[in-house]
Formats: sequence, C-alpha cells, structure tokens
Amino acid sequence: MITIVSGLPRCGTSLMMRMLELGGMPVLTDGVRAADEDNPLGYYEYERAKSIQADPSFLKDAEGKAFKIVSRLLFHLPAARRYKVLFMRRDLDEMIASQNTMLRRQGKQVAGDDARVKAMLQRHLDEVEAWSKQQRAAELVQVSYNRLLASPEAEIDRVVTFLDGAVDGAQMRRAIDPSLYRNRGNGNS
Repeated sequence: MITIVSGLPRCGTSLMMRMLELGGMPVLTDGVRAADEDNPLGYYEYERAKSIQADPSFLKDAEGKAFKIVSRLLFHLPAARRYKVLFMRRDLDEMIASQNTMLRRQGKQVAGDDARVKAMLQRHLDEVEAWSKQQRAAELVQVSYNRLLASPEAEIDRVVTFLDGAVDGAQMRRAIDPSLYRNRGNGNS
C-alpha cells in the first residue's frame, strides 16, 4: 500500500505529511524545497513525484510510505498499485488568501479575481470527487484542515482508521501548531 497526501495548494498537505511522519509512517521526501516563512516546518515534497505522468518508477520506493502530490497529478496514478489517498480540504477563501499571501511574499502576481479562482478550484474539486468514485486502485478520504485545527482528535481518528491503524494518532497530534494557522475564514470546509 502507498499512502498519498494530496489537495490544492495551501490546504494542509505539508501538515498532514508531518503528522504521518510523527505518527510513525515513513515519508518519501527529498528536502529540495526548503522550509521558509510560508511553511516553516518544511514542504515535505519529493521532486520525482511531480513527474509521475512521465515516470512513475519511483513508486517502487514508495511502498509502505507516504508522499505528497498536487491534486491534478492524482489522475496519473498507475492502476497497477494500491493507494490510500488523504485528500486535504480547506475553506477555499482561506486557501486563496493563503496562496495570495505566499505569492506576494515571493514577489509574484496573484492569480486574479478571487471569485473566478474559487469557481475554478471548485470545478477541479468536483473532478477529483468524480475520479475518486471510479477508482479501483485508490481509496480516498477527505480530511478537513479546518476541522483538524478546530477539533484534531476526531479528524485524526478518521485518518488512523482509514490507514488501518498504521499510524499513532497521539503522536500525530504533536504536529498541530495553531500559531501556523494564519489565514482564517469561516471554517466550513
């Protein structure tokens, strides 16, 4: 089994990777993208995963481990393996605000009209939902970043159950740092 952490940008994928690591699951990362002000505990990325469509050979190294990929790459998972996907969800307004803050800090231009971006992101989330219902090789559970910060025990219990007890929920809880929750909205995701 391969555990995958996925979601839209700025939705808590790095937090979940850290939680899995503290919970005792080996994680596949390479440290190429260093921690910074936007993710002070690190991004937990694995560069080879970004090329999964062209070269999925790294998956042999991912057995029994977790790695993260952006949601659009889920559609390219080879059906020859089995996956458990932790799909991080976050209030879209918060996520957009967090992304815009990060882009401005990096001196980059924001994507544009927030309402248009939100509609585009919602369409993509709907595509992921439809994809997940058609999968035989991948099981997907949605994990709410907002609920994870508000009531971690319930969301952590869901993750531990989904992963068949492969992680220690009490240790996962140690990864949650409310001071890093800087772009708050209404918390409805």
